[in-house]
Amino acid sequence: MTTVEPKPAVQGTFDSLNPATDEVVGTHPVHTAEDVQAAVAAARTAAGWWAGLGFEGRSDRLRRWNGIITHRLAELCDVVSKETGKPAGDAQLEAVLAIEHIHWAARNARKVLGRKRRSAGLLLSNHTATVEYQPLGVVGVIGPWNYPVYTPLGSITYALAAGNAVVFKPSEYTPGVGKWLVDTFAEVVPEYPVLQLVTGFGATGAALVGAGVDKIAFTGSTATGKKIMAAAAETLTPVVIEAGGKDPLIVDSDADLDAAADAAVWGAFSNSGQTCIGVERVYVHERVYDQFVDKVVALTRGVKPGEQYGPMTMPSQLDVVRRHIADALARGGRALTGGADAVGDRFVEPTVLVDVPEDSAAVREETFGPTMTIAKVRDMDEAVEKANATVYGLGSTVFSRANATRLAQRLKAGMISINAPFSFAGAASLPFGGVGDSGFGRIHGPEGLREFARPKAVARQRFAVPIKLTTFARTEKTDKLVSKLVTGLYGRKR
Repeated sequence: MTTVEPKPAVQGTFDSLNPATDEVVGTHPVHTAEDVQAAVAAARTAAGWWAGLGFEGRSDRLRRWNGIITHRLAELCDVVSKETGKPAGDAQLEAVLAIEHIHWAARNARKVLGRKRRSAGLLLSNHTATVEYQPLGVVGVIGPWNYPVYTPLGSITYALAAGNAVVFKPSEYTPGVGKWLVDTFAEVVPEYPVLQLVTGFGATGAALVGAGVDKIAFTGSTATGKKIMAAAAETLTPVVIEAGGKDPLIVDSDADLDAAADAAVWGAFSNSGQTCIGVERVYVHERVYDQFVDKVVALTRGVKPGEQYGPMTMPSQLDVVRRHIADALARGGRALTGGADAVGDRFVEPTVLVDVPEDSAAVREETFGPTMTIAKVRDMDEAVEKANATVYGLGSTVFSRANATRLAQRLKAGMISINAPFSFAGAASLPFGGVGDSGFGRIHGPEGLREFARPKAVARQRFAVPIKLTTFARTEKTDKLVSKLVTGLYGRKR
């Protein structure tokens, strides 16, 4: 028995399926370009009302929404589990992280985006200078299926807190999760469609990009991100892209090997490895390599698909995982767990690969499945060099006692976790995003709030001064006086 892709149910609708059973979880509309345009038009009106509530008004609504999510957490987790196949505990973990982020954004929006005084400088000492951040208007969010609560809410929540209306297009694999979130938000914001849902396939997402929104926030593959950027460029619509990763974990000779092995196993296999910040490559100092590998293999043997993690949510990803494992083995790699027969019809056995060439697909391309490669390095210089030898740069993990901070500074990544897995994702105050083919822009933290607002600078003259620089009545005497003033202020050090 094989899994199937989401497909049309009747004309204008499609079914959402449980990837573990192919059971129909729900039926949803395929929204057309006209539907999307109408949603954006409605959002435009809603945005003005929502922005007019001010920071406190929006914070109150977001806190009330957070209360609904918290009290109905089991209900949300059930929807997530049915549409993704992930265990209830994993569904709860991502929802709890999202709850933390909603709380942070609601609490800190005024502090980050409110009006602030700036120095006008000595030449304009008769002026005051202020900057404030204003809402963009309408933000389009295109979400992924692997973390259908935590990831899109990283954009939705911060966009809402900044005063924008949002039109949300979830993955066609998890439309029910998107509907649950939008419906519960409407319970606390019934007046206007501040947060709307559009569902469908790629064409619906493309329509959202071209519908005149003020910004697009996209999470997904690098290839799709490039297409969205190209389409958005036609209307100069700004984008924030959180794309793929090929994240490394580095283990130094003085690392806590038990903790490092546990982090590697969790980072590689949780959520079936379907994690953009998941551990896919591990580089271990030669002094502790054998011990580390033994610990990883022992832990991995206790990880069972269908128990600790669910099926592959997107069926086509099975072929990618199968190809990467086959290529690694054909190139001389060895599978210490899993291997050639690891990929089934729905589940993939956790696979630990060693002796894999650095130019193989399993090392170079994003696998997005429950596999990891482990390589021996002579020192941390080699570990950093190999870790950075990728087009991606999303997250990284370092296990070291003495050199962790220095190693983290040298890694090409938007986020680093030291001596723990993925901890940067749980800290709501930290920005989340990558470099290179992992995308650009940031969600979460102050940077995430500013991502969905435009800065406005205001300079106000408090009183007139005898020396006027911005007038055609300026005299040669004034120019000489200004020259002496600038030289005295800034020309002493050469």
